[in-house]
Amino acid sequence: MTNEAELCPLSRADGSASHTSNGYSIIAAVNGPVEVQRKDEIPEEAAIDIVIRPAAGVGGVRERHLESIVKKALRQVIHVSAHPRTLIQITLQVVATPAEAVTPSGELVGGPRPGIIKEALSLHILAFSSHGQFLLAESEGAFDMDVWDQVYDIAERICRGSKSEDLDGTEDINMEPPDDSLESSLRNILQEKTAREQRWKEDLSLQRQDKS
Repeated sequence: MTNEAELCPLSRADGSASHTSNGYSIIAAVNGPVEVQRKDEIPEEAAIDIVIRPAAGVGGVRERHLESIVKKALRQVIHVSAHPRTLIQITLQVVATPAEAVTPSGELVGGPRPGIIKEALSLHILAFSSHGQFLLAESEGAFDMDVWDQVYDIAERICRGSKSEDLDGTEDINMEPPDDSLESSLRNILQEKTAREQRWKEDLSLQRQDKS
């Protein structure tokens, strides 16, 4: 499963990113904190507004349901208490929602293509924070707890990398995510962006020194 990500593809948003997997893309734009209408104001924290737009047509009940799911997950990672009485706006342009599927043969597939999704016995969407916090679990279809346990293990491995164990059988806790995880890929993208910005600042500083 190939994954590509880009930071700041939108110039007019305060922050933005895009993610592509198996030919599908999601573009996210973030603005805020901005002024919030009094009726939506929360005295002790920032309000979060999520808008999900489908690839074609107008959003409906499905998108409103996804918005509530995404909002619940993001409230766990955004420091809303740092910006009371404000609004953080997040817009997602969706082509497809990543999922994990259990095929009719019982095979578990991470990031399934549409053909597999149509025939799947069950679909599962899981999310983890960079600290390993379990943020989101949405499932549909028929499955038992044994399948769920397998789904959780595979999703965690895809998101955070393979677990390793010490010789005594205890889990080896490593602050750095393994190279085969989504977390590692995103961290590398952030590091590359930071390095480019640092080189740009250094080049600009040298140019100013030459002119002086």
